[in-house]
Amino acid sequence: MPMTVIAGTYALMTAVFFAIDLVWLGIVARPFYQTHLGPLLRPDVRWGPAILFYLLFITGILVFAVLPAVERASLWRAVALGAFFGFVAYATYDLTSLALVKGFPDIVAVVDMAWGTVLTATVAAAGYAAARWLSGH
Repeated sequence: MPMTVIAGTYALMTAVFFAIDLVWLGIVARPFYQTHLGPLLRPDVRWGPAILFYLLFITGILVFAVLPAVERASLWRAVALGAFFGFVAYATYDLTSLALVKGFPDIVAVVDMAWGTVLTATVAAAGYAAARWLSGH
């Protein structure tokens, strides 16, 4: 796959990821997180670490879900690998938090892992579609 297609795919995935996740975090799930994590939440977002996470995570989706799916021309593969990657990545954070952070709520871990699974599968599907479109398939 040409580097221009990979770069374009990454850019489109980034836009999709930001749009979906910011709606989730800023509107849909905001009251949920405020209720369950209120005292642990910062009053302001530290955008440097947040952006670094997004850029690294989207690279992971591209490498571990989208590119293998494009290689096999399989949207289903993109969705399945994306879901698995998202579940593992979010579970890493949430299960570690349950193990180490005093008072980290079980319900937050469950909801967050489910969200990471759905979000990552969706972004992987969008990345697959973008790569196919950008490469003329």
